Formats: sequence, structure tokens, C-alpha cells
Amino acid sequence: MYAPERQQEILRLARDGGRVDVVSLAEHFQVTAETIRRDLKSLDRAGLVRRVHGGAIPAGRLDLEPDLAERETTAADEKERIAKAALAELPNEGTMIVDAGSTAALFAGSLPMELSLTVVTHSLPVAARLADHPGIQLHLIGGRVRHRTRAAVDAWALRAYGEIRADVLFVAANGYSVEHGLTTPDLAEAAVKRAAMAAARRVVLLADSSKHGQEHFARFGGMNDVDLLITDSGLSLEDALAIECGGTEVVRA
Repeated sequence: MYAPERQQEILRLARDGGRVDVVSLAEHFQVTAETIRRDLKSLDRAGLVRRVHGGAIPAGRLDLEPDLAERETTAADEKERIAKAALAELPNEGTMIVDAGSTAALFAGSLPMELSLTVVTHSLPVAARLADHPGIQLHLIGGRVRHRTRAAVDAWALRAYGEIRADVLFVAANGYSVEHGLTTPDLAEAAVKRAAMAAARRVVLLADSSKHGQEHFARFGGMNDVDLLITDSGLSLEDALAIECGGTEVVRA
């Protein structure tokens, strides 16, 4: 297959799937990873895709937001490891906030039944996983519920977060990087995440390595706002060191 034919097929795959990655493309086309990187570079220069860490997304798709069911099946093993690693960051007592998102929901589902804490969340899936924990004092933040993420947003949620202080927040992001900070496709959801970060003394970001380098429409903070990033071993040591240079501790589960 000639390079133009391969690049046309890469573009089709990116548009159909919303994202392509170098390793999978190299296996698919039986070429080297370096060949795929050159293809993506050519497509990026032509304005047809936007390169992100490990692959590319179609140009103009910074607002791409898969629904919760799709996200739960993406990088499932990595998210399980992140959720288990996050258990080490639970406060001994006090209050924690759990953000909306597939990894946050996995984290909530892994909390031990004997846990005794106050938990605040604006995520319906997180609340559902914690409602039967007898030792948890569960506070569900209200507001307009976004169907795509099952998260409460808008003024009611913002006002509630403005009235509390928590020991730790476990926050999620659709994209993160030193250059562009923490991003998500929706402005309303970004505003709630920002308010939750302001309400917590300590911020722990739960995000798998595929989200590193991704950039979405709405920015809700910088990496310097994060005390600890828990990710998976897919994040390279070089990228982890770059993040730690900004003051954020990194755990690669």
C-alpha cells in the first residue's frame, strides 16, 4: 500500500472511531511505528487530524465526548489499577469529593464496605455505588443532569460546592498535559470540576495514560493545581518526570 492510500485509510479510521493510536495502526498496516508517525505528521500538517499523545484525533474534534458506557469499556484494565491505587489516598477520617467519570465510578465501587467517611459527589453512578455503604455519609449534589456523563451541573451544583470544604477530591479529566492543563469537552461540567477543586484541600487526578496530551474544549485547571496524578504505566517515565517538575506527584499503577 502506498503512503497516500494508507493515510486516507488512517483518516477514515480516525473519523469513524474518534481516535487512532500509533501501535494499533502499525499492527493493522504491518509497518513500523515510525512510518505511522510520519503519516500522522503529514495528516496533521494538512489539517486533517490533530496529533495527541500516542496517536491522533480528527481535526475539529476537541469537543469529542464518548458517553459513559463507552468510556467504561475503554482502558478497563488500566482504570481498575488506577482505582485500586487510589485507595491508598483515602483520608483516615473527614470528607472527600468524588468527581464524575468512568474511573471515578470504578474507584467508588472499590471502596470497602467498612469505610467510615463523608462523601460528596455530583455523579449519579458514584452515588449509586456508595448508597449501600453503612459507614458513609453520602451527600449527592443536585443540578441539571447531563445524560452523557450522568453528572449534575449548573448553578445549583456550583453553589453547593461553594459552601463546603473537603479533605481530598478525586477528580477526572478527558485530557491532561503540562502545556494545556486539565480539559473536558463541556463548559458546564468544567465549571463544576473547577468548583470541586476549589472546595478541596488536596486534589488527586485519576486519569489513564491515553488521556495524556489530549486537549478538549473546556479547561478547568492546570497540572499545578493537582497534588497527585494516579495513572498507569503507559505514561512514559519522561512524561511523568515532566509533570513532577511542575510540582505534581505521579504514581504509575
